[in-house]
Amino acid sequence: MNTLFANIYLGLYTVAGKLRREEKGATAVEYGLMVALIAVAIIVTVAALGGALSGLFAGVTGRIPTVVP
Repeated sequence: MNTLFANIYLGLYTVAGKLRREEKGATAVEYGLMVALIAVAIIVTVAALGGALSGLFAGVTGRIPTVVP
């Protein structure tokens, strides 16, 4: 029974060591996913607020007095 636990412990220790050594930081794929998620967030925000911002700017433009030289 102790041999079984020793083998399980050694196996888990070896796998954990390999996982720890193979981690080298963010890869290009992870950066690509982050850029894609940021782009989606920007598109959703612009689509949601686009009409309201257009109305706001139209209101501000209507309140600016025109100067005739």
